[in-house]
Amino acid sequence: MRIHPTDFLLYWAVNILNSFDRRDRSLESFRPEYVRTILIISSTGLGDTLLSTPAISSIRQRYPRARIIAFMNYKNMELFADNPDLDMIIPYRGGYRRFLRTVRQFRNLRPDVAVILHGNEPQATPYCYLSGARYIVKVPKSPEYGYILSNADNGISDISKTHSIDVRLKAASLIGGAAENKRMTLNVDKEDEAFVEEYLKTQGISSSNILIGFQTGAAKGYKVWPDQNFIGLGKKLLAADPRVRIVLTGAPNEIKHCEYIADNIGKGALSTAGKIPLKHTRALIKRLSLLVTNDTGTMHMAIALGTRTVSLFCPTDYRCYGPLYDLHLHRVIAKEKPCPECRYAKCKEPFCMGAITTDEVFRVIEDDLLRD
Repeated sequence: MRIHPTDFLLYWAVNILNSFDRRDRSLESFRPEYVRTILIISSTGLGDTLLSTPAISSIRQRYPRARIIAFMNYKNMELFADNPDLDMIIPYRGGYRRFLRTVRQFRNLRPDVAVILHGNEPQATPYCYLSGARYIVKVPKSPEYGYILSNADNGISDISKTHSIDVRLKAASLIGGAAENKRMTLNVDKEDEAFVEEYLKTQGISSSNILIGFQTGAAKGYKVWPDQNFIGLGKKLLAADPRVRIVLTGAPNEIKHCEYIADNIGKGALSTAGKIPLKHTRALIKRLSLLVTNDTGTMHMAIALGTRTVSLFCPTDYRCYGPLYDLHLHRVIAKEKPCPECRYAKCKEPFCMGAITTDEVFRVIEDDLLRD
């Protein structure tokens, strides 16, 4: 367990409260017919939240009349405001900011059950317990707060080899959700589409162009394909077909990075980082003919929207985080980790991602798109 004063105090406070809790919280006593309000935790990054949407849909199908409340990262919750499976979204702002206020809000909503699909610990499980929810399920079980959970085990033999969508669906199944539908949910409305079409028009891009997106960043540096590889690929694609335009996607904090790559590719490359609000980005991703992407949230957006992808993996495992359906639309280029004991979390330079060459990515795009 992480040693931090607030973490330590919270752990012992919850432990003391639990010692006086006489409720039967095991799944053996769980009765779905009495469920009126469900709290769902998916409070991490954009990609992880998208990976949670099949499980959320599964829970909605099982409990069509229940009130379903999601606890999501405030940075990306606007993308899910129109999710038909949710009745309410409460923002998570990181760490212990507004912790007590949020606990009071949860308690006022009186959840019967809480499902942790992907949450920041050591706050996620205490949030659920302090909400008053009698039943709490999570896969995988938390090492710090596993004793609070209603599920006795994970129900999965090897989580390290299981796709993240399946892990979340397993959590949903613990309260009766089905695990058949693995499609992620992400809607695009007319306002999004109109904004993006007008923006592209101002940049001289028309419906006759082949838009190839580059997602050049990622939350972690070890997942990033080198800049020079993206630059080399962009130049080859522009030379291969005059209809091609390269569109770089990125967050506001990636403006300089994306503009550097676009400038070095040259005419025909456009950086949209910081120029298109997150809500409208989903329409841009849908508009693309294909997205070349690192393992990051934008990749999951493209998969959810049915946009073709070429996704680049090393050292993360595409079998756990890559495309799971519509495989005819998605090509994965993956390399084995070069280090016997991978310590990628400590790597400042993504040297292993450099094993993926510009030529092999170009050949895949040429075969899948430019020869259509």
